[in-house]
Formats: sequence, structure tokens, C-alpha cells
Amino acid sequence: MSCDKYQDMLMAYLDDELSGHERYELEEHLADCASCTSELEDFKRLKSITENIRLFQPEEKIFREYWSSIYNRIERSIGWILLSVCGMVLIFYAGYKMVEEIVKDPDVAIIFKIAMLGFIAAIAILLVSVLREKLNFRKKDRYKDVRK
Repeated sequence: MSCDKYQDMLMAYLDDELSGHERYELEEHLADCASCTSELEDFKRLKSITENIRLFQPEEKIFREYWSSIYNRIERSIGWILLSVCGMVLIFYAGYKMVEEIVKDPDVAIIFKIAMLGFIAAIAILLVSVLREKLNFRKKDRYKDVRK
């Protein structure tokens, strides 16, 4: 029989997860197969090494700093989202008020009205996006203090 079936059973054998019949069948195979026996020995060494490994427990201070930074990032993210959305709404509203007469005029084609409102919305989104990007870049720019 092929060793593939038995090689899949080796770790389960070490962890005592095989049924009585499977254990007996594997032990019979190991008696005749040097390759599987060698692999079982490798698994035993690996298991003994990993059983002796202890996880490093960081100090409580590290956990507090980590969660504090998570909360700060969440707060800032929510703040930026609100600022961006409200900025877009305000710019869109101001643009709408500037062209309100055209939008309310029944003689102006509906496609022109839709295009004009879409243009104002795009300007609002782009303006807020560029301003936000410029503010973020200015904080992170490594060369802001370098003079020509």
C-alpha cells in the first residue's frame, strides 16, 4: 500500500487521535517502512520543540498604548468622514443656490439641469478630496522644512 495514507496519519498518531484500528494499522506499517518511521521521528522532534515554546507576554503598558492608538485612529477616521461629507454637502448647496434660478426655470432642458447639478457635485467632491489630501500630505511631508 502507498505511504501517502500513513503519512497523513502520523501527526494524529502522535496526538493520540487515531482509533484503535487505525493505530494498529499504522503501527504495522511503521514496522515495515523506514521512510514513515523516519518521518515519525522528525515529527516527534518537532513536537517536543514546539511544546517547550512559551509565548512572550508583553507588558500591560503596550496593550494600553495599542488600544489607545486604535481608538484615536477610529475617532480621526470618523471625524474625517464627517468633515468630508458635510463639506461636500455645503459646497453642493452653495453651488445649487448660485444656479437655483436656472434649475427652477421650466424653459431650461432637464438634461442641462442634471448635468449642472452633477458638475457641482463633482466639484464639491474633488475640492474636499484635494483639500483633505493636501492637509494629510503636509503633516507627513518629510521635506516641508527644507528651503530651496
